Amino acid sequence: MNIYVGNLSYEATEKDLRTAFEAFGQVISVNIITDRYSGRSRGFGFVEMADEAEGQSAIEGLNDKPLQDRPLKVNKARPRPDDRREGGGRGSGRRF
Repeated sequence: MNIYVGNLSYEATEKDLRTAFEAFGQVISVNIITDRYSGRSRGFGFVEMADEAEGQSAIEGLNDKPLQDRPLKVNKARPRPDDRREGGGRGSGRRF
């Protein structure tokens, strides 16, 4: 199960997240999203758990609970919409 974790402290590490989620079951991966230019955390990330029931338990157990003095926003990750359009920039693909 892929889980979205928001409202992360900018100082939170992947190890911090892994530790919090391991209390609910096996964690496959942890990924805190960072700004591509500065490398600074963007304040959210994703945790992948091996078991659906353990993932649901983690969502219920960690949502609105503090991690480094910030209440986490935890829910099931939604698939990224695939609306990437062809081309780019001004007038991409339009003909007048």
